Amino acid sequence: MSHTFSTNPLNVNMNLVSMTTLTRPQKPNSCFSSSSTFLPHCNIQTLRFLPHRSLLRLNKNNCYKWKHSMFISTKPLLKDGTLSVNGQEAITGVPDNVFLTPLSDSSAFLGATSSQSSSRHVFKLGVIQDVRLLSLFRFKVWWMIPRVGNSGSDIPIETQMLLLEARKGPDLDKSNDSPSYIIFLPLLDGEFRSSLQGNSSNELEFCLESGDPAIVTSESMRAVFVNYGNHPFDLMKESMKILEEQTGTFSMPGILDVFGWCTWDAFYQEVNPQGIKDGLKSLSEGGTPAKFLIIDDGWQDTTNEFQKEGEPFIDGSQFGGRLVSVEENSKFRKTSNESQADAPNDLKHFVADIKRNFGLKYVYVWHALLGYWGGLVPNARDTKKYNPKLTYPLQSPGNLANMRDLAMDCMEKYGVGAIDPARISQFYDDLHSYLVSQDVDGVKVDVQNILETIATDLGGRVSLTRHFQEALEKSIASNFQDNSIICCMGLSTDSIYQSCSSKRSAITRASDDYYPKNPATQTLHIAAVAFNSIFLGEVVVPDWDMFYSLHDAAEFHAIARAVGGCPVYVSDKPGEHDHKILKRLVLPDGSVLRAKYPGRPSRDCLFIDPVMDGKSLLKIWNLNKCTGVIGVFNCQGAGSWPCMDNTNQNHVSNSAEVSGQVSPADVEYFEEVSGKLWTGDCAIYSFNKGSVSRLPKEEKFGVGLRTLECDVFTVSPIKVYYQRIEFAPIGLMNMYNSGGAIESVEQCGDPSSYNGSIHIKGRGAGCFGGYSSVKPKGCSINGEEEEMKYGEEDKLVTVTIDASNNSGWDMDIWY
Repeated sequence: MSHTFSTNPLNVNMNLVSMTTLTRPQKPNSCFSSSSTFLPHCNIQTLRFLPHRSLLRLNKNNCYKWKHSMFISTKPLLKDGTLSVNGQEAITGVPDNVFLTPLSDSSAFLGATSSQSSSRHVFKLGVIQDVRLLSLFRFKVWWMIPRVGNSGSDIPIETQMLLLEARKGPDLDKSNDSPSYIIFLPLLDGEFRSSLQGNSSNELEFCLESGDPAIVTSESMRAVFVNYGNHPFDLMKESMKILEEQTGTFSMPGILDVFGWCTWDAFYQEVNPQGIKDGLKSLSEGGTPAKFLIIDDGWQDTTNEFQKEGEPFIDGSQFGGRLVSVEENSKFRKTSNESQADAPNDLKHFVADIKRNFGLKYVYVWHALLGYWGGLVPNARDTKKYNPKLTYPLQSPGNLANMRDLAMDCMEKYGVGAIDPARISQFYDDLHSYLVSQDVDGVKVDVQNILETIATDLGGRVSLTRHFQEALEKSIASNFQDNSIICCMGLSTDSIYQSCSSKRSAITRASDDYYPKNPATQTLHIAAVAFNSIFLGEVVVPDWDMFYSLHDAAEFHAIARAVGGCPVYVSDKPGEHDHKILKRLVLPDGSVLRAKYPGRPSRDCLFIDPVMDGKSLLKIWNLNKCTGVIGVFNCQGAGSWPCMDNTNQNHVSNSAEVSGQVSPADVEYFEEVSGKLWTGDCAIYSFNKGSVSRLPKEEKFGVGLRTLECDVFTVSPIKVYYQRIEFAPIGLMNMYNSGGAIESVEQCGDPSSYNGSIHIKGRGAGCFGGYSSVKPKGCSINGEEEEMKYGEEDKLVTVTIDASNNSGWDMDIWY
């Protein structure tokens, strides 16, 4: 899978601009901050819409003149206080200080001016009402969740993506209309970051802030990007392309295609070498060997003046700990202490040992962006060269308006030993080069949004984040062989858009933590990641986090990972595994059947609340190489969204069943797998029922699930082979994502004949299934004839694939 990136996502590809309009007067040379101005000084006094210079021609006075274009009908238009998009009113009552700059045929920038300069502005954009909308907003400083609604007052503070459904006519629930979609993306403009919010008057506002009182402005003309289209996922994809000056691909870390184990929920900060060995051993002995390991918090050399050894634990004091050196602590390094007789010589010795004995391919370790939660110890022997300064974080009003966070509160209380920005490259290079010398393969970098809270006197949040991100990724590129980084606690657009411009940050955590001890958060976790992936999935590979395989919600999480297109890893305590569930995710060689794209909600789920409306199921779609897949989840009745008035919740008891409709059409981009031979029908395989049925693509079928119940459906296009045989592969029916086992399907004989064989390449072991309208004559695997079963009623062909063929097999079905 490849993703686009830009070297500077806010250097927009303005060549897409086609024409512009002249209207209200504006003061000259005020359209961009000094960091982004591209117009030379000229006496154009009447600009309201600012085109790119490629559409202008210099005259003899070095002023630009208009270049005519034929595309004039569908551009966003701001006229008489109304923003119209695709001919429909999107925002009314737009103030006079709001300006529009067209880009492509469907997109534009929104911006505004003020009579005062400040490091923080809140500008009104106008009224939004009587629409269906989806907001993705930061409910904590680190994390983002969805919110649906119908008007501006439903848009939370710190919204980072806003999607509107535009239907013709007043009936919002009218299903026979084909809607179009409008997206608003608050951006980074120069040294300023924007976010969206609504107010009680249903007005949409954008907040513009630098994070540093010394960095001020009176305007931003590229604060919010607006675009529209008829396909919501295409719209998101094309919008990100427009915001990217260059496109390309970044390589995918190897951990994406193998099963992993993270030590966090198994040990928390008490992680130790013997415990890691025990966990790897029990996973391997159960037939689901981990091939990548994350040694999480607890391996580093730290000190904590706020939590004395032997004294009662103080909740939150762990966030006051500071890094003493870049090396491992005494748990992972033998010292003269006799009690350490079983300790490894050093981290390198330990990593080599577990790789050799457990077949690990990748070992990652955790560290915070500033080294540790509380940064570095000032003036310590091994840290003073990085010139850390004790700093007390300060959150923005937007963050304070939503949900407080214990980690952030404690860092504000205890302070952070912030590394001197001039020394950050040296710190990362020292840390990462040391880890490489210990045979560590990569890092999980946490606490990334801390930078926005310590940006005063350091150039502001956008500049500081850019500087640290560049230093981090330069070090990753210099020291590690693979794109070996997982980003975490960084779901602010300060970080997201910087990642968009990079080639290194391929994987980013897309949710708040997995909390195994909190039953109310299990459903929220799945819904949040699916909705967040609408936005994040166009920039990075969203990481759904770890989970317990032995847990009341284990299968709920496992199926979500199976359709998520994400890394698959657990955090089980040693010996506490449900290998029955794990074997539906993990092949005997430790690889996984990862779906092709980030898992996202189906189109008819975009504007519903699958957690609190009391009536809706969540459907998550994805594609494999030859099939589609749909996970269906009942997220109702377990928990409530944060930052929301729960008195209006439509409560559903845990025992109540919620029903919904599922269709093959829920799988987007199905044409990628359907091809020319497709009949228009699909074979649908239900994992829960173990049954196969045939259905036209646009038809629907009913599903009923209780709270925390789910099912996963393989959707395989039925194609015509040899003029008379209708066939569709299901894949390995013992796996949640059965179709992920199929690499290719082709007919091997003369297509014009009535007989021949269908050749299928795949991997994995278990029960292969396929729909066939005609009973086959026989089957072989890797040239050896195998026993085959065929059901006359359901037309299901099944063949058992032995584990010896797990790494790859060639199957021929003869007719």
